[in-house]
Amino acid sequence: MSGGFRRGIRLGIDVGSVRVGVARSDPDGLLAVPVATLARPKAVAAGRPDLVELVALVAEYDPLELVVGLPVGLDGTEGPAAAAVRVYAHALVGMLGERGLGVPVRLVDERMTTAQATRGLQAAGRNSRDGRSVIDQAAAVIIVQHALDTERATGTPPGTLLSPPEDTA
Repeated sequence: MSGGFRRGIRLGIDVGSVRVGVARSDPDGLLAVPVATLARPKAVAAGRPDLVELVALVAEYDPLELVVGLPVGLDGTEGPAAAAVRVYAHALVGMLGERGLGVPVRLVDERMTTAQATRGLQAAGRNSRDGRSVIDQAAAVIIVQHALDTERATGTPPGTLLSPPEDTA
């Protein structure tokens, strides 16, 4: 289904084990900018404040879609980190549905985004140790910018669209 570039804000999400970087595009898809770094609790029993904050950002920005980076290996295979991101993305889809926010969530290949973000910050004179939360946001910027560039080049949204959970009632 190629229909050209779709106008609208996208939120890019870089899911890590400790933090979640969030970035957004402008409605015309020309520029991606950092938004926030959300802390992830060590245990799910602590609740999901990161998901709650992320859903609040979705409500605030009213995006066309969410673009979640999927850490695929250089050989194209998915390991434990990719499995963890899939679990997180499905939990996000579920929470969005509970809040009545039917925003599509896409998983897109994010190979090397954190390394690319780290190199960019080091080139700008930032210390990667002091700037870990900035690195997460920069990685999210790269994820959303790559998605925008891909859609603009192909006329097709990138990645894999996650379906909302089936209603089992």
